[in-house]
Amino acid sequence: MTSSTVLHITSKDNPVLQRLRKLSQDGGAYRKLGLIWLEGDHLARACLLRKYPVTQAVLTEAAAADPALRALAEAAPRMLVVPTALFKAISGLESPAQIGFEVPHDGGQVLTPGLDSVVLDRLQDAGNVGTILRSAAALGFRQILALKGTAALWSPKVLRAGMGAHFGLRLIEGLAPEDLDALQVPMIATSSHADAQVHRTVLPQPCAWVMGHEGQGVQPGLMQRCALTVGIPQPGGEESLNVGAAAAICLYESARQRDSAHSR
Repeated sequence: MTSSTVLHITSKDNPVLQRLRKLSQDGGAYRKLGLIWLEGDHLARACLLRKYPVTQAVLTEAAAADPALRALAEAAPRMLVVPTALFKAISGLESPAQIGFEVPHDGGQVLTPGLDSVVLDRLQDAGNVGTILRSAAALGFRQILALKGTAALWSPKVLRAGMGAHFGLRLIEGLAPEDLDALQVPMIATSSHADAQVHRTVLPQPCAWVMGHEGQGVQPGLMQRCALTVGIPQPGGEESLNVGAAAAICLYESARQRDSAHSR
C-alpha cells in the first residue's frame, strides 16, 4: 500500500499546476523556483535509480490506472492526479507524457578540484548540451562546468536530450573562465589548426575537456588557459564536427587511455 498522499485536481488555475507549467515552458525557471520538472517515465525512473529526491509526482487519470506508472508515482511523497487535458496544459511537448516528477534543484554545488571534467563554453543548443552530458556520464567524466552564456543545464530541453545523465553528474553553472583555475587539472581544447592529433597524443589524467560555442569556438581567454590543444582527424574533408560529436570522440579517447593505463 502506498504511503503517498493522493490529490485529484481538476482546475487549471491550481497554483501547483501553474508552477509546473512555468517550469515546463520557461527553461530558466528552475533557478528562481528551486524546483525542476521531469516529464516522462524515463526521466522519472532515472531520477529514482540515482536516489535523487522527489517532491511530488503528477500523472494523468489514465496513468493512475496503469499499475506500472502508478507504482512509479508512489515513490513520491505526494501524487497529483489530473485529467489528460490538464497534463497537456502543463507539458512543453507536442506529444505529452502521462507522468512527471517535480524535484528540488540544488543550485549550491561548487567546483571540486581534481576531477575529470567537461567545460562548456557558451554552448547554445540544448540538444548539444544534453548529448555531451550523456557522453560525459557514460565515459566517466563526472563534473560539468558551464560558463555564463551556456544553455540552462536543467532546462526541459536539455533534460530530455540528457536522457537521465543529469542524475549521475555534478553540474555547476554560471562560471567565468577565471573560476576554472580552481580545477587544478590540465584543460584540453580542440582546434582544426592543432598539430597534435587526439588519438596520437598522451592525454593528461585527470583532465578537463573544453567544448566551445557552436559558431565561435572556445573564447580566446579560455583557450589561453588550456595546457594542450589537439585536433580530430577528418579524412573525409569536412571543415568541422558538431560539438556533441567532437566531445564524444575526445572523452572516449581519454577513457580509452585511462583504462589502458589501469590495465598495465
